[in-house]
Amino acid sequence: MSRKNQTLGEFIIENQTDFPYASGELSRLINSIRLAAKMVNHEVNKAGLVDITGAAGETNIQGEDQQKLDVFANNTFINSLTNREIVCGIASEENDDFITIKGHKNDHKNKYVVLIDPLDGSSNIDVNVSVGTIFSIYRRSTPVGTPVTIEDFLQPGNLQVAAGYIIYGTSTMLVYTTGHGVNGFTLNPALGTYYLSHPNMRFPENGKIYSVNEGNYVHFPQGIKDYIKYCQEEKEDRPYTSRYIGSLVSDIHRNMIKGGIYIYPGISNYPEGKLRLLYECNPMAFITEQAGGRASDGYQRIMDIKPTELHQRTPFVCGSMNMVEKLESFMK
Repeated sequence: MSRKNQTLGEFIIENQTDFPYASGELSRLINSIRLAAKMVNHEVNKAGLVDITGAAGETNIQGEDQQKLDVFANNTFINSLTNREIVCGIASEENDDFITIKGHKNDHKNKYVVLIDPLDGSSNIDVNVSVGTIFSIYRRSTPVGTPVTIEDFLQPGNLQVAAGYIIYGTSTMLVYTTGHGVNGFTLNPALGTYYLSHPNMRFPENGKIYSVNEGNYVHFPQGIKDYIKYCQEEKEDRPYTSRYIGSLVSDIHRNMIKGGIYIYPGISNYPEGKLRLLYECNPMAFITEQAGGRASDGYQRIMDIKPTELHQRTPFVCGSMNMVEKLESFMK
């Protein structure tokens, strides 16, 4: 039975029985992510004191300028997962292609693949605004003992076995689900230990916050424009409050606690939106649904979309159940 102030390690051990087929591997995988997150947190907290902020001088596969911390976080998570030999493959938002991990005896025996956005919202680092890491875990779909293929990564979100995020903010939190609810753990930096601080996290069914980059308003689909007007109307329960940080992890974390909706639609020059289905939308959709919320592209459930590309983009709406359903009614 989980209890507040339980350590993450204790929680993982206590809940291993949820996965009788996993032989402890999934638990070790979460532990590996926990360790890498502490290293990234330490580096993020040095921003401004050492030369870790600003552009690295490279662009990633998305055509975005990589920040120095993007590169550091990417290498840290990949090295942590590779060195412990828990996964058979990794795909990162920062890398062109997936990485195959052979295993200690070159036997490709590991069962899990990880997809990761190592540092979401990294452009906010220079101005001391919260950033995060997002991860998604699947059991491989190809036979154990063979090298991973692209098909192991192009699985719909409804096949995820775990997903989570780390938010590096006023405190550092690791929030994750294995399909049995959502729990949040806060890092005590003095001890280097995560403690259960937010058990059984739930989206309120209704909220008062809408999160969208209204600077793109003129390029939004008509249904999104109509919903934003609905949010701004002077009614008994409205207008809602507009809150947009620009770090996906931060915006959704706030909305899960306070109640709200996050909206990143397609726009005229990016009809599929800018968020990545595999690294951002699927894991956040899994967490949202496990917390009693809803996640869609405005028309269909995000986790039912069958991916066709490693860096596929999609419009994304998630948050409090009634708010997302209302937006979907405008999209019809």
